[in-house]
Amino acid sequence: MSGREPPPGLVVSEDAGLLAVLAALARDARLVFFAGLPGTGKSLLIHQLAHLAHARGRPIHLLQWDVARPVFEASTPGRRYPQERGVTHGVIRLAVGRWARAAVAQWHAEHPGLEDILIGETPFVGHRLVELARVGRDEAERVLSAEWTRFVIPVPSRALREHLEAERARRARDPLHPREREDASPEVLRDLWRQLVGVARVLGAADPAARPDADVPYDPEIYRAVYERLLAHRHARALPMDTRLPASGFSAYDFPMPTADVVPTEADAARWIHAVEASHPDPAALQREIDGWYRSRAAVGLVRRE
Repeated sequence: MSGREPPPGLVVSEDAGLLAVLAALARDARLVFFAGLPGTGKSLLIHQLAHLAHARGRPIHLLQWDVARPVFEASTPGRRYPQERGVTHGVIRLAVGRWARAAVAQWHAEHPGLEDILIGETPFVGHRLVELARVGRDEAERVLSAEWTRFVIPVPSRALREHLEAERARRARDPLHPREREDASPEVLRDLWRQLVGVARVLGAADPAARPDADVPYDPEIYRAVYERLLAHRHARALPMDTRLPASGFSAYDFPMPTADVVPTEADAARWIHAVEASHPDPAALQREIDGWYRSRAAVGLVRRE
């Protein structure tokens, strides 16, 4: 870190390789998005990158699915689309994604220069902010495709993934922050993994001969291959991880430095929900788009030529 003392709470210093990657992002990147499934360490890496960027005197801005989504669900039109068994409605998922592209472009315009940094998470799976991986014809594309916008894919080893799942279950029972109660349960994590394996078969990243309903254990290579293909049109890198960082004493949702959340207004939420309703009046067509979330412009060339 160029002779600087590690800031308090910087647990990533336990892994020199991981520290070097995050320190470079804190120095050089303007926007950083951590892409991947829940339970892969994204929240902790966001927390640690914020530490490093703050230590360099950079103002921190955050764009996170679980912070933006509730505004849509609480809006007047959003109340028509409640969660079902903890799963976000498709209209809300599409509306959040469309808003996020506009929000990225607006943030870039309002914060020129390289001083501020925007750190976010992009789950992608099930059509959660996958719009940020897609090539579009809007003001956001110039920002999302810029060299100083980086997408990072945390890829935990099998042993670390097992630890992260167990830690998530423990935090759900005994949370240090209210948001930890809302984290996906281990059962949801396993279901999302099964969904990703199905996508991997379509994309050619997993054995297509395996039974569709077979439970495939977590495989870092399958996981990495899917997300790299989704991010084929972005400046992206996989980040293998195998170190258990000493993070049991704090919540990754608690930031000890000032941060500014990029969130929609209620008017923003209503506007984008109405736009999705207008473009998807047929519930069956909406569901097909949700189910085919991985067939974005960024991935379709790897699936088939149309």
